[in-house]
Amino acid sequence: MTTEQPEVVDYIVVGSGAGGGPLAARLAENGRSVLVLEAGSDAENDNYRVPAFHANATEDPAYAQDTFVAHYSDTTQAQRDSKFVSGKGILYPRASTVGGCTAHHALITIYPDNADWDDIARATGDRSWRATAMRSYFERIERCRYRKRPRLLPRARWLARLLSVLPVVSDRYVNRGRHGFDGWLETNLANPKLVTRDWQLFKVLAGAATRTLSGWLGRSLTAWEGLESFVDPNDWRVQRRRLQGLWLIPLSTADARRSGSRERLTQVRERVPERLRVRTGAMVSKVLFDGTTATGVEYLDGPRTRQVRARREVILAAGSFQTPKLLKLSGIGPADELRAHGIEVVRDLPGVGANLQDRYEVGVVSQMNENFALLEDATFEAPQPGQQPDPAYEEWLRGGGVYTSNGAVVGITHKSDPALPAPDLFIFGLPADFRGYAPGYSTSLQRNRDRFTWAILKSHTRNTGGQVRLRSTDPREQPEVTFHYFEEGTDSSGRDLDAVVAGIEFVRRLNDAADKVILDEVWPGPDADLRTFVRDEAWGHHACGTCKIGPAADPAAVVDSAFRVHGITGLRVVDASVFPRIPGSFIVLPTYMISEKAADAILRGV
Repeated sequence: MTTEQPEVVDYIVVGSGAGGGPLAARLAENGRSVLVLEAGSDAENDNYRVPAFHANATEDPAYAQDTFVAHYSDTTQAQRDSKFVSGKGILYPRASTVGGCTAHHALITIYPDNADWDDIARATGDRSWRATAMRSYFERIERCRYRKRPRLLPRARWLARLLSVLPVVSDRYVNRGRHGFDGWLETNLANPKLVTRDWQLFKVLAGAATRTLSGWLGRSLTAWEGLESFVDPNDWRVQRRRLQGLWLIPLSTADARRSGSRERLTQVRERVPERLRVRTGAMVSKVLFDGTTATGVEYLDGPRTRQVRARREVILAAGSFQTPKLLKLSGIGPADELRAHGIEVVRDLPGVGANLQDRYEVGVVSQMNENFALLEDATFEAPQPGQQPDPAYEEWLRGGGVYTSNGAVVGITHKSDPALPAPDLFIFGLPADFRGYAPGYSTSLQRNRDRFTWAILKSHTRNTGGQVRLRSTDPREQPEVTFHYFEEGTDSSGRDLDAVVAGIEFVRRLNDAADKVILDEVWPGPDADLRTFVRDEAWGHHACGTCKIGPAADPAAVVDSAFRVHGITGLRVVDASVFPRIPGSFIVLPTYMISEKAADAILRGV
């Protein structure tokens, strides 16, 4: 009787999302054999493809991972949340599919604050993390379709020199915005003319732009900040000046369809199928070791357990919940916790599963005078076989209309405190009733077509007190995730809470300028105690930090600046769990960037 020999590849990548997908593709493009192990499937339907259906995708069984978390360890406080589900907690959208959470995220592609990168450079002493250097990864990734590609300078040196410095003219030749035009991630803007189809929506946004916003910013709006042409938030000059402002929102769409990690993997697989394989339905149960050297992984393939070996490295990119769980199941983590579950300790790293962070988000929902005309022909559902599609879907098939966007019509960056060095609030408006994530929320968003929501997102949060802990040694069981919101965590000063309250007060002033198209505020309501409301109802969906980057001398650090797990050979972590502090306002673009950075480190032999 023969024994089945383990499969052998150069690199094993566990997870196909924003961290693992681009990394695997880059390694395969450079001649390495790569196997991507994905626990989910590669199923695809219109909930994936249509940008406006992203909420449906979060609850579609084809993609959704059944994940619930605790905002508080205090049960009484936790149950005050209207989204709380008895016996489970709070729904936290996670995806188990090729592309990971890029298969259901809202497509918002916003560059982080430069200080996020500079802080990592200072903490690690690694200058390659400086913001000026990290920008090159954005330029490598992006295929910008909403800005004109700079023209080629003429060969004549004197003329090239002149054209590169002349005011106005030089902008046609010099890429001062530091956008990318040849990358794999296409970026576009929603068509601002869609707003003109709906007079109520136009009034809300015009009021925000021309009256209250300019007063709160302490300056007149620039010519670029009219309703037809907003400043580009991803422009390098905007990033360096850390501007507050009113923006259209860049989205990762191509031909009016979702674009992300899945498409990147597909394109490279088609070019080099012999070097890149993606195996679905493969739930990794542990990393295999020879002493303290990672040699491969064990994974579940239906009822069977299989192994695959890595000639060079194992790379974990399973996300901020699953990566620390997998490390712990493999014997890497806090020794006391591992021993309590009967797991042999390979490396005692107390930081595994600690430092969990998220942004806080709340919605201010208003009732309009009447239903939004923009939504009149939209069901926000894909047609079933034999069913006549709605007019909005037919328009999407032609590359236009409301379904080409994620629903967010405009974004605002704002400082909750004028003394802050950079904006800490990102506020976006959408013609829907959005109060956070609870089972069935995706179908209730459009139940009332006369509702408008300003969603307030608090970035650069101070709370780092969350934890991811094992429930058992069963790899199929979700870990125990507790965020310890606000004062229950490490923000004893309450500054995060103050900032979110300031955001609500700010958007109320925006609504006051909406020229009477708003009837009333229905959530939280004009009489609500705002601090209580925020403490009870805030949510998040950008978890990070549970395997943070840091020097070996930092007992809380899990990986070094090249993503290598401290004290282990042949094992790296490349996903949002490595961020020491939560970056920017939307986490997907920073994660794409570190994926490319990790590929560079590996290819250089670092």
